[in-house]
Amino acid sequence: MDIQKLIDQGFAVKEYPKDSIIYEPSGKPRFVYFIKSGEIRMVTVSDDGKEFIQGVFKTGEYFGEPAVLIDRPYLAYTIANKDAQIIPVGKIDFLNLLKEDPDFSMDLIKVLSNRLFYKSMMLEELANEKAEHRLLTIINYLFTDLEVGTSLTVTRQELADMTGLRVETVIRGVKLLAGKQLIELKRGKIIKR
Repeated sequence: MDIQKLIDQGFAVKEYPKDSIIYEPSGKPRFVYFIKSGEIRMVTVSDDGKEFIQGVFKTGEYFGEPAVLIDRPYLAYTIANKDAQIIPVGKIDFLNLLKEDPDFSMDLIKVLSNRLFYKSMMLEELANEKAEHRLLTIINYLFTDLEVGTSLTVTRQELADMTGLRVETVIRGVKLLAGKQLIELKRGKIIKR
């Protein structure tokens, strides 16, 4: 969905400072959130306070639609990684957008399919006890839409949060993968080759 199109239709842009919570688990789904600028992480939090990243959403993307579509409570926190401008679109307006714009409907199907694929892949990987294997799988997945020579923009901490590993394990694992020439490192950045 073109963000400018939403603005032209009169949807308001709301500011969220870094680290602010957009919604919490068990919250009633009222909006689908379109990101005009910024970055949002979706996380679940364990009883001991450890975050597990379910997804990261960037400028031009949207989130919150599964709960809105099936009218079920949100299952995770969404938190601004950096200052963000977001357009909240209510359920009725969102459903109307889907009805009126077949291209957007197809985009939504692809987005949901990609997320389902990611969740399935991560469930399989979390069952694997080998940290290196988990890391290599998530790195290769994150490379999917990047061009050769481009570096990953995720931090070691984010890789840890995505794989359920400790950050120290990720740091060691990345070095081991680079040593085995399974990934390329340049100045500490993981580069797609």
